[in-house]
Amino acid sequence: MTDEINYTNNPLHGLGLKQLLTEIVDHYGFEILYAYLNINCFKTNPSIESSIKFLKKTDWAREKVEQFYLYKFKSLPRVSSEQFALPPRERIIPKGQVPCEPAELSLEDAEREREKKAKKASEFNNSGRKGSGKSYGAKRGGYSSKAENARDKEDRWQANRKPSGSRDSSQSDSRSSSDTSGSDPWSSWKKKHQ
Repeated sequence: MTDEINYTNNPLHGLGLKQLLTEIVDHYGFEILYAYLNINCFKTNPSIESSIKFLKKTDWAREKVEQFYLYKFKSLPRVSSEQFALPPRERIIPKGQVPCEPAELSLEDAEREREKKAKKASEFNNSGRKGSGKSYGAKRGGYSSKAENARDKEDRWQANRKPSGSRDSSQSDSRSSSDTSGSDPWSSWKKKHQ
């Protein structure tokens, strides 16, 4: 028994890169493409031929353009996370979904979208999890606050910087002001290993 997957409902099925690019450039222009996709081949001396040359050898950029074609130019609804993990040409579009009119795009909308993405990225980077003030602590097996994670990181850093042999009690982890006042940052290490 063979399970053949029918990709023919995908608007990218049988569509060449040149035709795809020509359609979206004719409709939106290179300036809008650069504003939304942030790919330099649409900014610096843009042409269909040079863009195709770049996109053929750069998978991430080609997939970004194909996603733009599906979800902005063809206005298809977003796909499930399982389908989103696949390259755009391998995604299965349900039979009931048909392409619509191209989305109305402007440079102002592109700027707002870019700001929104930057804000989400900074929230994600700051918290470790999208949009929350908590991150998942692997050691604890559950959610923990940012402060707890910072303390955990500090504890791990302190543990990793201690030498494998035991320290005597006269040595302390905190440095005196003379150690950090500017002369030799390696002085305490040199004293220990002489």
